[in-house]
Amino acid sequence: MRIIAGTARNRRLQAPPGLTTRPTAQRARQTLFDMLMHAPWFGRDALEQAIVLDSFAGTGALGLEALSRGAQFATFMEGSRPGIAALQHNLQACGMTQRARLRHCDVTRPPKAPQPHTLIFLDPPYHKGLVQKGLRALWRAGWVADGALIIAETESAPFTPDGKEPEEPFQPFHAHLLPSLTAPPPPLLAQRSFGAASIHIWRHDNSVTGTRPPLPL
Repeated sequence: MRIIAGTARNRRLQAPPGLTTRPTAQRARQTLFDMLMHAPWFGRDALEQAIVLDSFAGTGALGLEALSRGAQFATFMEGSRPGIAALQHNLQACGMTQRARLRHCDVTRPPKAPQPHTLIFLDPPYHKGLVQKGLRALWRAGWVADGALIIAETESAPFTPDGKEPEEPFQPFHAHLLPSLTAPPPPLLAQRSFGAASIHIWRHDNSVTGTRPPLPL
């Protein structure tokens, strides 16, 4: 796995051992960043001004790709020690240590944010509802800026446990951030499928959710 473009182009990324990390496929990452660089709802200037949060970071490929293409700064959240070790190696290999911060934490129980982030990647393990749980926790802790672009990778096909109802197909949400909300889901800016994976892109809107609630973390 390599960085595709930018100042760290072709730098090889180290993956942690085992099967707990599922990096976004290189083809999907290339398609995603082509969209981000050229979309009327984002574009090169927005990417170069972005403060990035790569949650469930694994190898850090998404955040590192953004940094390589000019993003200002990135925070990487990863819960496993092997993942943190791989991230440290990859940041050094790409020459990005001065523009990045590592957080060894559970994304569903994050520390308080030092500042809101404007580009949020969520690429968790599938079939555990972690996009919903993670984003709500990040919003409560102040990581999600008003107008932040949110990019979530989920399973393409809903999971059907034996003897249980199948999962509902994923859609962007406001209500998961604050259960009392009755607003309709935010409109998708883009959605793409790559085999077993689907990528969903939308914007967070404080005019719907309000500022984060004063709840304990």
